[in-house]
Amino acid sequence: MPEERLQKILSQAGVSSRRQAEKIMLEGRVTVNGAVITELGSKADLERDHIKVDGRLLKAPKHQIYIALNKPHSTVTTVHDPEGRATVMDLLHRVKERVYPVGRLDYHSEGLLLLTNDGDLANSIMSAATHLEKTYVVKVTGALSTEQEEKFRTGVPLNGRRTLPAGLKLLSRAENPWYEVKLTEGRNNQIRMMFKHFGKLVEKLKRVRIGPIELGSLKTGEFRYLDEEDVAKLRRAIQRSSKKKTV
Repeated sequence: MPEERLQKILSQAGVSSRRQAEKIMLEGRVTVNGAVITELGSKADLERDHIKVDGRLLKAPKHQIYIALNKPHSTVTTVHDPEGRATVMDLLHRVKERVYPVGRLDYHSEGLLLLTNDGDLANSIMSAATHLEKTYVVKVTGALSTEQEEKFRTGVPLNGRRTLPAGLKLLSRAENPWYEVKLTEGRNNQIRMMFKHFGKLVEKLKRVRIGPIELGSLKTGEFRYLDEEDVAKLRRAIQRSSKKKTV
């Protein structure tokens, strides 16, 4: 095999996303043939070199697998949590292949999370250039006015940069209403920050769709394997989203 960047090797071996792999390398947790590697441009050959992460020898995955999980509240979207909190990996006790989360849902959020050991697909989903649409249902402390709803849809300033256009639909009219929100970007705590911009707090947040993949009837804490048709639909959606961005 030709040499490849270590970040890509770690991702393809199911260790983490490429972005997280960079962090793992900078922390000095990766060795190649016994030498600690922290330079991000470094290359290696998974078949020829002995590559270890935290002392564990990496091996190429036997099969590429794709998982849809209904993430519970109070669970960390990471492979390992130094604070000892429950992680999404604790829910995958029957999965033999090593996988990692694609993107994230924050600690207090619930719903659809994808996990895989397909580094290329994971990277495409998380790439800022892809703009794959994600759908959420959100319960907030008070309804937005018509004017606020329009500003929400067209974009609000967060940390000096306006958000991209978003979908917003009122699902239930109540003192604490539910909204459907559709985003094509994924800034940290974006939905919570957008509602906070209008003086509303998010009480509950659940992701129900990523591109063509729906949460469906999955119960909290349960997961299912995506079949070939699911993965094909996901790849096509990524291609369409990328093309829209370049037009």
